Amino acid sequence: MISRGEIEHIAVLAHLKLTDDEIELFTKQLGDIVDYFDKLQEMDTGDIIPTAYTIPMRNVLREDEVEPSYDRDQVLANAPDKKDGQFRVPPIIGE
Repeated sequence: MISRGEIEHIAVLAHLKLTDDEIELFTKQLGDIVDYFDKLQEMDTGDIIPTAYTIPMRNVLREDEVEPSYDRDQVLANAPDKKDGQFRVPPIIGE
């Protein structure tokens, strides 16, 4: 069970201002959640195979196909700064 003091401590850590009614409500709600997890721990899962996915996975991506692209000069036509067929950008200075 979650105590009122624990809820107040969590509220301080999260910078939350809770009313007395909210503290009582959250104490009950979080207590119920923890109790439910305790109940789940009682379940026998020994015969259940661990899985990462509950449904079969299949690749839904399309095949890569080579297609014509834009002409390099056309792409660079409006670039404010370019050099050797590439965009030129200002350097990123570390923090």
